[in-house]
Amino acid sequence: MKIIKALLYTLIALALVISLNTKFGDIPPMGKFLDPFRGFWKNAEAIDQKVEKSFNIDGLKGPVEVKFDEQMVPHIFAENDYDLYFAQGFITAKDRLWQMDFQTRFASGRLSEVVGPKAIELDRYQRRMGMAYGAENMVKVMMKDPEIKETMEAYAAGVNAYIHSLKPGDYPLEFKLLNYAPEDWKPLNSALLLKLMSATLAGGSNEFYMTNILNKYGPEITQNLFPDYPFKEDPIIPNGTKWEFNPIPIPPAPEVLSENKASYQIKTREIEEGIGSNNWALSGAKTRSGYPLLANDPHLDITLPSIWYQIQVVSRGMNVCGVSIPGAPGIIIGFNETIAWGVTNVGADVLDWYNIKFKDASQKEYWYNNKWNPVSVRVETIGVKGGKTITDSVYYTHHGPIVYTTEQRPVDFSKADNIPTGHALRWVAHDGSNDVKTFYKLNRAKNYADYREALVHYSAPAQNFIFASVENDISISPSGYFPGKWQGHGKFLLDGSLPANDWKGRIPADQNPTVKNPPRNFVSSANQSLTDTTYPYYINWEFAPYERGHRINQRLTVMTNANVDSLINLQNDNYSILAENILPTLIGLVNTDRLNASEREGYNIVSRWNKFFNADEVGASIFELWHKVLAKEIWHDDLGDPKVPMRYPSRDRSVELLLNEPDSRWFDNVHTAQKETRTDAVNKAFKLAIDSLHRRFGPLNDDWGWGNVKHTNVPHLAKVAGFGSKFLNNGGSKTSVNAMSESNGPSWRMVVALGKNVKAYGVFPGGESGNPGSPYYDNMIDTWSEGKLNELIYLKSKDEKSKSIVSTWKMSK
Repeated sequence: MKIIKALLYTLIALALVISLNTKFGDIPPMGKFLDPFRGFWKNAEAIDQKVEKSFNIDGLKGPVEVKFDEQMVPHIFAENDYDLYFAQGFITAKDRLWQMDFQTRFASGRLSEVVGPKAIELDRYQRRMGMAYGAENMVKVMMKDPEIKETMEAYAAGVNAYIHSLKPGDYPLEFKLLNYAPEDWKPLNSALLLKLMSATLAGGSNEFYMTNILNKYGPEITQNLFPDYPFKEDPIIPNGTKWEFNPIPIPPAPEVLSENKASYQIKTREIEEGIGSNNWALSGAKTRSGYPLLANDPHLDITLPSIWYQIQVVSRGMNVCGVSIPGAPGIIIGFNETIAWGVTNVGADVLDWYNIKFKDASQKEYWYNNKWNPVSVRVETIGVKGGKTITDSVYYTHHGPIVYTTEQRPVDFSKADNIPTGHALRWVAHDGSNDVKTFYKLNRAKNYADYREALVHYSAPAQNFIFASVENDISISPSGYFPGKWQGHGKFLLDGSLPANDWKGRIPADQNPTVKNPPRNFVSSANQSLTDTTYPYYINWEFAPYERGHRINQRLTVMTNANVDSLINLQNDNYSILAENILPTLIGLVNTDRLNASEREGYNIVSRWNKFFNADEVGASIFELWHKVLAKEIWHDDLGDPKVPMRYPSRDRSVELLLNEPDSRWFDNVHTAQKETRTDAVNKAFKLAIDSLHRRFGPLNDDWGWGNVKHTNVPHLAKVAGFGSKFLNNGGSKTSVNAMSESNGPSWRMVVALGKNVKAYGVFPGGESGNPGSPYYDNMIDTWSEGKLNELIYLKSKDEKSKSIVSTWKMSK
């Protein structure tokens, strides 16, 4: 019996050992994961990081010192640029290695290698969109520039030096969860991250919707509902700015645009509000110090780990501080001793779809310029963990890749719904570029001339680069590769057979819109239209609504004797110009005699509401739902056909309709016998809004407060449960300067005060570490949520004494 028991226990133990070291589905080998010496326990970090280190690293050319402040922000001091970028790669990988790996795998279509067959269609999609193709073209251009070649290779070498220093037990937690190891970094990886940012800021596509609308309603109604310039605007370059250049000729639109009567039964990722940002700079004439102040807060989907990595990098001739993209060298948004700069998204139309006519079923030739032209084939090889490697052929035309042919289109994959069958994608992100050169030069810039020279190298994603210098110059320059296009070019799907529909070169970089030292003594942007209608080139027909930009300009116009607190206060401004514009009309149209008790109580609250989207404001919640439901009441019956997807007109057009077209046909619901009016639509929308809040939160109570309704939180990058943030009860809205929503908002807030001794402040929703087991993973979230900023420690030399420095690493070859 004892022998049998012993044998049974041995078998149980053996089974347990095998099971703990075997991966079942999405569950990692639990033995490895729970191993106290190599598993997730190894990822726990103490809050006390006051460690002095000295060590050697193969690959360095000289000594490097890295000083860490109280937030664990690194301040890197090197004697040459190669060592500087090597050290930046090493230190960034120390904190963000898994994030860097995951994002480049996502961008390049290589997730199947680590998560298995469930990511195959996503990988195919990324490859078919040309993400790796564009990154490869970018690397080809960068490697021809000696300075950038050295920069990219040094950064990659630093990342790899860190990777090679790790044992499996040292791997970041997510590698252990997914049971794979990091691979060597290459310049291509950095290029993929920059292309991923281009994809993020492209924001979606509307051509399919617009083509369906044009086919249903014709050009006159379509133009009326979707005009090429908004009714209300406060452009980035002030009205009346003179253009001091002779524009190059752009061929006009074809006299007769080819008809496209097909109904596109695809529902694309419509361009969404929220992919935006704010920035502004005041000249010394408006500040207490007499020197410029600059502020920037780019709005993006917020995640843990954070999109940004805060850092200071110092070598001979350069001392720059700000935030970088984990995985790319240099500082993207920041300042040095004499200048500061920031960015917001332009929203240029740099992505078009072209209908392709094949010669026959072989799909080897397509019709263009009155002849058959050969397609080229790019064969993509996709490795699959636990499965067979697959290949996928992508057909390329001179426009770009045909993302899906009929035979290649997947049956059940939501992202494929974004793509019209048989259309080629022309996208500026596919072109080779040297965008890193712009930031390389900005990091070293001393004055306005240096700033302008840096922007010449920038391609995508197009950004509004704001600038201020200690010489009291301020400027803003929308910059990037802006294609030469006729008015409205790309507003609808294009016929790929006509040369007239091709892009016609680009707008010369020195003719991009810009303004320097305007009479109003400030410059600003919030993703609105770049210029008034006098600018001679077409960049896009639709930009972000004007409200944020207008509110910023209102406040900056009257601002005097400004200091850092003045700009922080403006970044946290929750006031809504939209509410100011339409709430009085909405309130006046409500028939109070037909309200029940709950509706009357809601009406009284929203009538007294101060138009600030503060966290505790119930009126903000009612208004937000009210105007959104109203838009649906106005437009859904006319533009909501599920068989022929279309989009609603812009908020600007809806506001114009509400305020100035009270008898418009669009207020009537075509699916009912009676004729509805503006008053009917407003009243129905109000009742629906109150009913929605009542069903969701019960009778009117504090849970109706805007912060709870909005429910801001910061999710994990891969949506791993438990690795995101808590609920953050804060204010802000998409129509406020503080453009906060559920998980999109200010991804980095920065204010820089230039002067004899530059001072700067900033915060992002997260922490320096990408390790969920670190106290520096999310330690800045509360500060960010409360609208506060940390002082950014800016050391002038490695020998400068600062109470904020808690640790020093000395690295040598």
